[in-house]
Amino acid sequence: MLGLPFWAWALLGVAAVAVGLAKTAIPGGGILPVALFATALPARTSTAALLLLLIVGDAFALIAYRRHANWPTLLRLAPAVVIGLLAGFAFLAIGNDDIVRRAIGVILLAMIAVTLWRRSRQGRADAAPPARGVVAASSYGALAGFTTMVANAAGPVMSMYFLAMRTPVQVFLGTSAWFFAIVNLFKLPFLARIGLFDTQVLLTDAALVPLVILGAFVGLWLARRMKQQVFDRIVIGLTVIGAVYLLF
Repeated sequence: MLGLPFWAWALLGVAAVAVGLAKTAIPGGGILPVALFATALPARTSTAALLLLLIVGDAFALIAYRRHANWPTLLRLAPAVVIGLLAGFAFLAIGNDDIVRRAIGVILLAMIAVTLWRRSRQGRADAAPPARGVVAASSYGALAGFTTMVANAAGPVMSMYFLAMRTPVQVFLGTSAWFFAIVNLFKLPFLARIGLFDTQVLLTDAALVPLVILGAFVGLWLARRMKQQVFDRIVIGLTVIGAVYLLF
């Protein structure tokens, strides 16, 4: 992997910066790194390589927002998330790169559709009752567990759930930070068990970690300055292109 062509390294570099940005400033922006990693690397390898960088980003998110988590919400989601994680692990264990690559493409397009649908409902959020039931937590939790294990792409699912819960902004960011930090650490031994963390993955990630850190600091700086709508449009557009590429 260290012998990747320049274009692949360029995609991975942009993705690493985007990981830092997504963790500290742009909730839901983590779809872009998924698409870029799966384009530059074999599908299963991309899931493992990206996971390690996401954990680095999680550390910065916790530093910034760790005090704002809603722990009852996290505990309510936990059982369904575990079921989804196990289902995703089984899929990764039996699927080859071609199947996983197309699955990631489908998941990305589905997550984009979910994100757009969620935003279309924002204007009607005050009229909609908060989704606090067991069914809602189970549905969102299972889907988040599966998508995060297979493609590290649970961000839009959880964003939609927190929106349906009418979660305040700071609580949204803090709860998301703890959710993904815990889930990503939980995923480590599963991916290691099927041999996805080889020396090349570790060396490649070591080269990209400084860019994640850079993106995290830039994200903290941008958090109060940048119009999120502009960035989100860029993320969605590039992700659609990446998802279609993975499919075809």
